[in-house]
Amino acid sequence: MKDDRIQIKGNKDGVNITIDTEKFIGFDDMLEVLVSSLSINKGFYKNSILKITANFKHISNSDISKLKDELFQKINIKDCVFDDISKVKKETNNIKVFNGVHEGKTKFIKKTIRSGQSVDYPGNIIIIGDINNGAEVSAGGNIIVLGSIKGHVKAGTGGNKKSIIAAFSMQPELMQISDILTVPPDDSIKPSYPEVAKIKDGYIVVEPYLPNKYIY
Repeated sequence: MKDDRIQIKGNKDGVNITIDTEKFIGFDDMLEVLVSSLSINKGFYKNSILKITANFKHISNSDISKLKDELFQKINIKDCVFDDISKVKKETNNIKVFNGVHEGKTKFIKKTIRSGQSVDYPGNIIIIGDINNGAEVSAGGNIIVLGSIKGHVKAGTGGNKKSIIAAFSMQPELMQISDILTVPPDDSIKPSYPEVAKIKDGYIVVEPYLPNKYIY
């Protein structure tokens, strides 16, 4: 039976969900109804991007994390974007709180990927370490390295041309985003600041990392 407290509409960019949180007894009640509503057509929502618009004034960040985990595990969505229509937390506290984008499933690796090793993950990969020469890392989403990239890196392997590759030091043997491949010149000068690689006009470009620029 359709629940008018939750409105679900699909478009070319994904699935838009509007939730009237004030009409639910609490967060768990809302979550149960949301998952139940999506489960009816679970196959349709699989690997889709959901945009959820609601008033998150009385919903904690831990509840948001629980909601995302439930959607990933039970509906098998690709990504989840949140739009907090209240903005109350941000305006009253004047601090950074959750009110925006969830990038999808992310794998954290707290070590250096050494020569001969390979990592392949369908979501995003964040590496606290380096990718050494001869190592390979492939991700369906973004690749973020809190260290140096010297091996082979491939982001957006499922065809996502909006994926990025970022590192403190970008010196890859080979770099690929979606179906676009590039090999850096041997005589290129390595800057001493973090860089971000992305697709622009059909080519991979590498730019300095600007904190206020790469917000999704």
